[in-house]
Amino acid sequence: MRCQPRYKLPVYIWLKNKQSCLLCGETTDTPQPICTPCESELPWLVDQCSVCALPLPTPALRCGQCATRPPAFERVVAPWIYDFPVDTLVTRFKHQAKWPLGRLLGELLAQSVQHHFDEGLERPDALVPVPLAARRLRQRGFNQATLLARWLSGPLEIPCEENLLQRVQDTPAQQALDAPARRRNLRHAFALAPGATLRNRHLALVDDVLTTGATAQTLARLLLDAGAARVDVYCLARTPKPGDPA
Repeated sequence: MRCQPRYKLPVYIWLKNKQSCLLCGETTDTPQPICTPCESELPWLVDQCSVCALPLPTPALRCGQCATRPPAFERVVAPWIYDFPVDTLVTRFKHQAKWPLGRLLGELLAQSVQHHFDEGLERPDALVPVPLAARRLRQRGFNQATLLARWLSGPLEIPCEENLLQRVQDTPAQQALDAPARRRNLRHAFALAPGATLRNRHLALVDDVLTTGATAQTLARLLLDAGAARVDVYCLARTPKPGDPA
């Protein structure tokens, strides 16, 4: 006896629907909307500092700066160098609200972070997006770091605490500033949410691009001073050298 009604019309099966690559437009052969050739040609970050992920010409444990002045954060995970086409994808995501591009990058970042977990990287207790200045949030309409943290939270099964950090002071844009000016610019710009308890917690900051590391350093120090045991940084890309615009 048939338990389903007879239906002779074509049935749409969404699992068989093929996607188009967001970079070249060809049909993809991957779960994400990016084809294998385009994914392989992304500027993957290979040789890097084991702490800040600064691209290096040869494999090394630490870059000179991290060896002489270790940062407050423990480890940076970044899949790519901030170069074409990743720089264009990030820019279109942030400044043109092209959310599908950001979602694609976020899913690939989640895969990269999971790979590091499989290789022994300690899993954090929570993901914490870098807060955006109120004026820029009004102009843009969203915080790209918050979206990335949400997109990481599901696949990695790590809670996202998007209100843990607050931007309490608007500051001039960081792009045109050198590293010392960036540090001065960020002084007193951030605060913890009232009543936040961080004792012995391992947290991971989430942002789009790591440039000089001034923002990550400021926030990591704030979290550690409040009782956190460890702070890592998960971002989409690392600039080729400190001070490059992002």
